[in-house]
Amino acid sequence: MHTSSIQQNILAELDHELAQTRKTLERVPFDQADYKPHPKSMSLWQLATHVVNLLAFNTLFVQLDSRDFLDPNAPKPGPTPTSHDELLARFDEYSATLRQALHGSDDEKLTHNFKLHRGEHTIMEMPKGAAVRIMGLNHSIHHRGQLTVYLRLLDIPVPGLYGPSADEK
Repeated sequence: MHTSSIQQNILAELDHELAQTRKTLERVPFDQADYKPHPKSMSLWQLATHVVNLLAFNTLFVQLDSRDFLDPNAPKPGPTPTSHDELLARFDEYSATLRQALHGSDDEKLTHNFKLHRGEHTIMEMPKGAAVRIMGLNHSIHHRGQLTVYLRLLDIPVPGLYGPSADEK
């Protein structure tokens, strides 16, 4: 009987989802960066940047044991990308860093807890592997889904992510 590891499962899922996310980001029009479908919504560019920056955050789950939002010295993503090329370059860089961190980890390390907190207030504490899946991948997929709605509302063809989209039939 063949069993696969937590690490192998996360890497397989990550590779699939990163390819789908890049396809989506490739269609985000920088010339409509300020577009918001609703006053409470993030702008198109804020949302696209957030999807990319979540990759760096996900890397923290693998490499560190905790992250305090009040720590002024804690790692933070770079400034907002100022072009479509810069957004995709950051996506590629953060994707490679996350893959490298996961390849450098193992099942045993991924069972260690990660704590996300703001000072004494714990926001989340769970095994690193679960944090990568829930707060990393699932969170990113959620926001990618929002991006596809923005694309639809802007009449930009939506890529097929789990099969053909209405635009690809």
